[in-house]
Amino acid sequence: MNTLRNKVQLIGHLGQDPEIINLDNGRTLAKFSIATNESYKNANGEKVENTYWHNIVAWGKTAEIVEKYLAKGKEVAVEGKLTNRTYETKEGEKRYITEVVCNELLML
Repeated sequence: MNTLRNKVQLIGHLGQDPEIINLDNGRTLAKFSIATNESYKNANGEKVENTYWHNIVAWGKTAEIVEKYLAKGKEVAVEGKLTNRTYETKEGEKRYITEVVCNELLML
C-alpha cells in the first residue's frame, strides 16, 4: 500500500529532445519534459483546452531507453513519484523544482 502514497501516471508528448547526462560514477540520467492536455466546456459552452508541462527524470536502464528511443513529439506514458528539490543559480538565487522520477516508461 505504500506505493500508492506517492504515485504519478502521465500520458503526454515530449516538448523537446531528452537531455542525457553520463555521470562520472557510470550512471546515466535523462531529463525531459512532457505536455499533458485537458479540455472541458466552460459555462458558455465553449471548449477550453489547457496544456500542463511536467519535468521528468529517469535513471539507469530507463535513461538508456529514453536516450535510444525518445525524441521531441513522441507520445509516452510515464509512471513514477513526485519529488521536490532546491538548487542555487549562479547569481545565488534559490530555486525550487518539482519533478517526476520515472520508474516505468511506455512508448505509445
